[in-house]
Amino acid sequence: MRLGIDIGGTKTAAVAIGEDGELSDQVRMPTGFGAEAVVATALATVERMSELAGVDPHAFRSIGIGIPGSVDSGTGRVTHAVNLGLEGLDLGPRLADRLGVEVRIENDVKAAALGAHHLLGVADGIRAHSMAYLNLGTGLAAGIVLDGHLLRGGRGVAGEIGHIPVDPAGERCACGQRGCLETLASGSALATLWPSAHRYPAIDLFDRADAGEPAAVAARERFLVGVASAVRLLALTTDVDDIVIGGGLSALGDRLLAGTRRVLADWAEDSAFLASLDLPRRVQVIPRGFPAAAVGAALIGEELEEPAWQRS
Repeated sequence: MRLGIDIGGTKTAAVAIGEDGELSDQVRMPTGFGAEAVVATALATVERMSELAGVDPHAFRSIGIGIPGSVDSGTGRVTHAVNLGLEGLDLGPRLADRLGVEVRIENDVKAAALGAHHLLGVADGIRAHSMAYLNLGTGLAAGIVLDGHLLRGGRGVAGEIGHIPVDPAGERCACGQRGCLETLASGSALATLWPSAHRYPAIDLFDRADAGEPAAVAARERFLVGVASAVRLLALTTDVDDIVIGGGLSALGDRLLAGTRRVLADWAEDSAFLASLDLPRRVQVIPRGFPAAAVGAALIGEELEEPAWQRS
């Protein structure tokens, strides 16, 4: 079995994948804050999954972890994971020393991209499938899978499309630039577009827009244009087969998908070039409740031996 762990800012989730590709039941527990607490959370998760599977931790074929922040997948070091209180942690080596088994570490969005890719591959019966995973959470980022391999880039920032400026006169982004895509399509963007005391501001916005409230309709349209812009950017820069929307805002489900497809279709009416790309068909939303990051973490290191774009 392969074990995957998704360490989030508040919760940690884990799942095991058997040789037949079937997923085990998920384990969820609170995430600790700070280096020692994060390590303890990971160890406790492995112990709990071992108990459920009835195996020793050494029996797992591999252990992978998806975690926020900047990740050096080669060394297993995590930096700048602010929400976890991590400025620098050699998470992979520390866990490997304690568990006696190799532990692979990857950025959580990239891990989720592998998980979404696995889900599509199971559904389509193929593995070498190109796909972009658009994560709409507090921020906006993407993970790109080409020929079964993650595209990481020379500095590990491939897919950080949220920090591509699209509006020079737009809002100041947390990264220091102005008018980044993240300021239009993300949880933080919605908090600015639609300040709300509702427990789920995005659902509140869409509910009010569906009821015809003018201010809500305007805010929803601005948000959907941002999401559609991210989809278009990914399609034009990577030309992947599918673009899968995930992250917390994907809980909007069909309303998010239908709205994004509508904006893309409207643009296609004015552009024969965009119409030829058939973007509405290529975008979808990940099924609610699918543990993409944990599944992807379990698959880290199980990518195809050599991507076609690296062959001579």
